[in-house]
Parts: sequence; structure tokens; C-alpha cells
Amino acid sequence: MSDRLLLCSNRLKLFADATVGMDAAVKSGFISKVWIDDANTRSASRRLSVFSSQKSSCMSVSFGRPHVDQQSQEMKVSYIKSAAHSVGMSTYAETAIGSYPHAADEKIGVLLLNLGGPESLVDVQPFLFNLFADPDIIRLPRLFQFLQKPLAQLISVLRAAKSREGYAAIGGGSPLRRITYEQAHALKCALEAKEISAIVYVAMRYWYPFTDEALQQIKRDKITRLVVLPLYPQFSISTTGSSVRVLQNAFREDAYLSQLPVSIIQSWYWRPGYIKSMADLIQKELESFSKPEEAIIFFSAHGVPVSYVEEAGDPYKDQMEDCIALIMLELKSRGVFNDHILAYQSRVGPVQWLKPYTDEALVELGQKGVKSLVAVPVSFVSEHIETLEEIDMEYRELAIESGIENWARAPTLNCTSSFIIDLADAVVEALPSATAMSTASSKSKDADQDPINYFIKMLFGSILAFALLFFPKLITAFKNRLLI
Repeated sequence: MSDRLLLCSNRLKLFADATVGMDAAVKSGFISKVWIDDANTRSASRRLSVFSSQKSSCMSVSFGRPHVDQQSQEMKVSYIKSAAHSVGMSTYAETAIGSYPHAADEKIGVLLLNLGGPESLVDVQPFLFNLFADPDIIRLPRLFQFLQKPLAQLISVLRAAKSREGYAAIGGGSPLRRITYEQAHALKCALEAKEISAIVYVAMRYWYPFTDEALQQIKRDKITRLVVLPLYPQFSISTTGSSVRVLQNAFREDAYLSQLPVSIIQSWYWRPGYIKSMADLIQKELESFSKPEEAIIFFSAHGVPVSYVEEAGDPYKDQMEDCIALIMLELKSRGVFNDHILAYQSRVGPVQWLKPYTDEALVELGQKGVKSLVAVPVSFVSEHIETLEEIDMEYRELAIESGIENWARAPTLNCTSSFIIDLADAVVEALPSATAMSTASSKSKDADQDPINYFIKMLFGSILAFALLFFPKLITAFKNRLLI
């Protein structure tokens, strides 16, 4: 077993998802178990959080390698079960995924979490404001956190024109809401096929329908058991972490929601249905080339600042690398042995992001004489601006200019049936572990809720943001403090 496969296997054994941003969720009851693995800690802040909703489905992960004997596979599964048992997690066999025995006694809800996107050019600037106002996107020191909204306003105004050009190029708005609702409908049908009657809701982080809207509908529908399913395969503080933080705050402050049994599927990049569905898409694109074996499989993932990983303990990079390893193992089991590369796209701002960068990697491949390439958007399961404009237009043009003659792009999963069925399995597995939050609503009020303090901070922040806009030298002083 290669070092990479062994590392991947070890991570899967632990169901390891590290995030400092989840501390509040742990305390509030969203997470039922926390396991600190001292032997694999990159920094003092690194935590391995085991979500109750991840109970067992990695029992069915298939590494797909024909030369791995049955005894090795059985030992691996045995080790995983032992690790799960040591933290009080029950496990389920693959044959037990059929249905949830108490479904008839419950009113089940599934909450899909996604980013959201502007549906018209008019929506672009307010959407960007919501994005940059998120403290998990721009991480300011505590002393400067009162500048969050003024800076978000400044950045959204400065970036709006360029972003509008991108959305105009793909039809004038993001298709993300439409596709997410299609996925919600498909998931509902897949659950019904498993004898689970559920209402599937959509909650967007930065645009309509916002999380609060979905939660209000959940209350009106009197849901008695809820599964939260982020549509991000890999966990990151800036995606799943941010969305769950919003949920945690809402549940703490609401008497009904705080008692609602909830199970969160934190990440699912290792699930067999996802891995096989991705391999299917890649294999189909490879077959479009006259010489498929010569094509490079180019995985492009959304990047995050390096500080998220090294300082905040974000597991995103590790999970992404594990995901690619599993996809390539699945392809190798089918006789596909193409070379591959993982790069990161969509970096902005002055700070260092995860490398290699997609644009630089494409140029380098062209210089090395690569002629055929299949681009694979691996951190996205829905088409949106980063696939339709950034990859299909910007990166394709760059690749051709760099000497790559044959370009193909694997589509995102969208409503691929094998993918949706696997998500339905994940929901069924998560249902038994739902746990009500027990934290009572806080009576205390944050200083920002004081209208006088809030007005003073916003006034001062607006003045400073205005100064930054008209005095560019001041922006330089803030560059090293902004993680955009």
C-alpha cells in the first residue's frame, strides 16, 4: 500500500474533520462526539471532530484496487469499526441502508446548504456584500472586527463591475438556485424510493433563499427530525463551517429549533456513490479524445488561504487530496491510468492561497508539451460562475494559448442519478443519530446590539472605509490583515 493510500485510509478511519470554527457547535449539541488525535495534530488548534451523522457510511468505501487482497480489505474495515466503536459510534452494514424504521412516526426534513448566487446583474453587488461581510470569508483580528461591514461594502463596490461581466457572460445570473432546487426534488424522489417521506429545503448562505427563510418554513411545517446536508463534498471553515455557524446561532435562539433533533452530514467526499459518479464523468470525457491515455486529468478545486489550513486547522486541503486519491483509485480499478494534477482556482487578495494555482499549472503543462487535458471541477457539485465562466472561458482560453490543443471539461454532478441516490443513502444513515440541542437561549446581549455602540462603530467604520477608498496607500497598510 502506497504512503498516499495509507494516509488516505488513516484519515478515513478517523472520519477526521478539523475545525476551530465548530467549537460552538460542539458545545451546543450539534456534534455528539469529539475525538482529539494527539498523534496527528498539525498545530495546537487542530481538532478532529466526529459528527454523529457520519456514523458508518465509510464502511462502504471501495478502494477499487484489484491487487489488494480480501484479507487486507477485511483488516481495514475491522480497524475502522474499532476506531468508530472507541468513540461511541455505532456502525451500519451496507445492507442496512434500505430505510429508516421510524420514518412513519416522524415528519422528516432535509436541509440542503449551498453558497447562493445573484440571479440578475442588479443582485451582484448586494450578493458580494453578503459574501464579504461573512467573518469566515474575511477574517479580521478581533480588534478590527467592527470594520467587517464597512469593508465588505467597500470591497463589494470595487469588485462589482468585474463580477457583473462574469455573470453577463453566462447569461446574466447564476443558475445555482435553479440547480439546487432540482437537486432537492431529485433527492426527495430518491428518498421516497427508500420509503422515506421527507420535505427537502434549500438554504443559501449569501443569497435567496437565506437560511432564516428555510428555518421558518421548517417550523411552519412542524418538522420533527432534521438532517442537514451541505452541498460541499469537502469541509472548509469558509463553506460548511460558515453555514453551520449560522445554523447554530439560529437554533440556540429559538425554543422550537433548540429542541429539534438534528444530524449534520459534515463532509461526504469519501462516499462510494460520489467517487464512482465522479469517475464516470471523467471516464466519459477521456473517451472523447482520439488518444485517451495521453490526456492529463486536471482537477481544479476552489482555493482557500494557506492561513486557514496552517493556523485555523481547516481540513480542506487534506480532504481534497484524499478525495483525488480515491477518485484515481476508482479509475485505476477500471483500467484508467492517466496522469493527474490537483490545482486551486479563484484566489483573490494579497495573501498566499493553496498551491499550485490553476492558471499557473495550466501554463506549466503547456510548456511541458501536454496536448490533451480534461478539466475536472472537484469541489463543486453544481454548475455556477466558477465552472461556466472561470473554467470554461478563462482557463480554457489560457490552456489553448499555452499550447494545449485538446480541451475537455467534465460537467459537475448536478442531478446525476448515482450521485443523488448516494446522497439519499447518506441522509438515511444520518437519521438515527439526530440529537436535539439542549442549550437554552442566551439572555445576554452582545455589545453590537446596543444601538448607540452599533451606530458609533458603523460611523467610524464607514469613515475609515471611505478613507481607504480615496487614499490607496492606506489599503496597503491593511493588506496583510485581510484574508479575502
